Amino acid sequence: MKINDAKIQKININKSSNIHSTAIVQDGAQIVGSCTIGKNSFVSAGSVIDNSVIGEGVKIKCSYVENAIIKNNVTIGPFAHIRPNSVVCEGVKIGNFVEIKNSNIGKNTKVSHLAYVGDADVGKDCNIGCGAIFVNYDGKAKHRTVVEDECFIGSNCNIIAPVKISKQTYICAGTTLTKDTNAFDFVIGRTKETIKNNYSQKYFKGGK
Repeated sequence: MKINDAKIQKININKSSNIHSTAIVQDGAQIVGSCTIGKNSFVSAGSVIDNSVIGEGVKIKCSYVENAIIKNNVTIGPFAHIRPNSVVCEGVKIGNFVEIKNSNIGKNTKVSHLAYVGDADVGKDCNIGCGAIFVNYDGKAKHRTVVEDECFIGSNCNIIAPVKISKQTYICAGTTLTKDTNAFDFVIGRTKETIKNNYSQKYFKGGK
């Protein structure tokens, strides 16, 4: 095991792992299988790194990374899950309760919270909002999504694969997307709400 005096406490580390001397792996983390952790990276207590390559300056907080490649200056977590065959490029932010599966995430893209990105190729400088779901399974087969550079996918969107989202597409919150977009498209797919004044009283105790 090539630990090189890394600041390591009571943790489970596979003997084939290579951890840089400036990396910090906290008490309670697990390094499983053959892993590489680059200089100045940080793995918090409660994290599991399984057969993965972690670059330089990466911060992983209470998260699970398995059979994945995490490049430099990425932040992950807390409570994120990076699943097999995923590549997370430089400067990406993967936030709390985000799941990435069999996907490529481009430079400086943000998937900040409560989202699922499965079977997708996402470009650089994109924003994927809270609650966004990449719907990759139709009940019989998995399908892939392509998101080009500098796209905005709003909160609570459903992206129904297979679909291609061209560069600088803006998808409004609450939209379900089933069709390819062209560059610079603005997409909104909501049903207009109906408000019935005073109608809710029938549903509450003591109401009319």
